[in-house]
Amino acid sequence: MEGANQSVVSEFIFHGLCDSKELQKFLLLPFSALYLMTILGNLFIVFLIITDSHLHSPMYFLLANLSFVDFCLSSVTTPKLITDFLKDNKTISFEGCMSQILCVHVFAGGEMVLLVSMAYDRYVAICKPLHYSSIMNRQKCIWLVLTSWIIGFVHATSQLAMILDLPFCGPRIVDSFFCDIPEVIKLACMDTHTLRLLINADSAVLATTCFILLLISYTYILVTVRLSSKDGASKALSTCTSHITVVVLFFGPCIFIYLWPPSITWVDKFLAVFYTVITPLLNPAIYTLRNKEIKNVAIKRLLKKILFSRFC
Repeated sequence: MEGANQSVVSEFIFHGLCDSKELQKFLLLPFSALYLMTILGNLFIVFLIITDSHLHSPMYFLLANLSFVDFCLSSVTTPKLITDFLKDNKTISFEGCMSQILCVHVFAGGEMVLLVSMAYDRYVAICKPLHYSSIMNRQKCIWLVLTSWIIGFVHATSQLAMILDLPFCGPRIVDSFFCDIPEVIKLACMDTHTLRLLINADSAVLATTCFILLLISYTYILVTVRLSSKDGASKALSTCTSHITVVVLFFGPCIFIYLWPPSITWVDKFLAVFYTVITPLLNPAIYTLRNKEIKNVAIKRLLKKILFSRFC
């Protein structure tokens, strides 16, 4: 069947974000600017954390990995989206489509687990401060990151395995700007109702498990900080705002796309743009703007080093 798949359908055609050629040309510049800012913002955070010894702590180690994952996630779909704005025929090979599905789910699944790791780090720091250095040691941090990559890869391969041998022998137009599984399986020449349930269930298990763990972690944090000081409520909110904001921005679109039964094309495309283009840009901005150590101290130290090396 695999040979039949590739002999009948060798490529797919993206419908894109819209039909208007004028609007596509107009969108070229803003999306290019967004992607450039995403790349520069995330790589800058990675570079800053690696080069600044004051940021060599578990929290910033996990943040650097989150920025790298966001860089990768955005790079899977956005460059193709940008170049397709200039094309009338937005094609992608069968192999390229399957590779895109694999990569998107590796990075998205890995990011879910990484967000849980970051929540666990904050839980230990706030609820068990005296044991923080012993619990969140270097080995534990490395294992947390490796676990996120392993789970992301297992999740992605399980998703890909369910659609790789589907018989694609009819329509080739994917009503999106990248190979998203819900849109791709619509093109299969068979009844995919049961398969859609299995794919949604697979995604739901990972997303729901991570979301529940996040809720438990942040609930413990909010309760602990609230009980430990008079201004506990405001301090807890300040401590967790950036983390909770990123969690909502990431999980919100995923829940709607994979778990919300009604399918409205423009809503699906907006949410797909949000979690593949906008969220990877917002994450570094949120953590940087709300983190005094990075915003007020680390960046100044970096600028001083640059100026010192330039003039001395």
